Amino acid sequence: MSNIVFQYLQWHFNDQVKAILIAWKNFLSFGLNYFSIPLLLRTFCSPWRRYRYFYPKSFDFKKYIDTFTFNAISRGIGMVMRTILIIIGIIAEFFIFVAGLLFVLFWLFLPVILVILFFYGIKFLF
Repeated sequence: MSNIVFQYLQWHFNDQVKAILIAWKNFLSFGLNYFSIPLLLRTFCSPWRRYRYFYPKSFDFKKYIDTFTFNAISRGIGMVMRTILIIIGIIAEFFIFVAGLLFVLFWLFLPVILVILFFYGIKFLF
């Protein structure tokens, strides 16, 4: 039977770090899917909410211009809205990444922090 200190170090620095990294990957994947960034990039030039007019069968110049103008404006609105959502999603992913990095670093330095705080507390008592 091995020493409990070595078991703790094995658990703290090996097992839990793997679990934290997997959880961090899941949070990043959730953020990517929550904001649908891959889908928004694939449909970047699509009309907003599929609002579009169909071109008439017979040739009427005014109706062609009206249809083209409406479809262009709808695509422009779609691009603007998708750009805003992509930017918000990237900002959220950045914050998730930074929070995960800070948590991993905190977890790795936690034993050192606990020892320092323990000795500081003993010093504070006397």
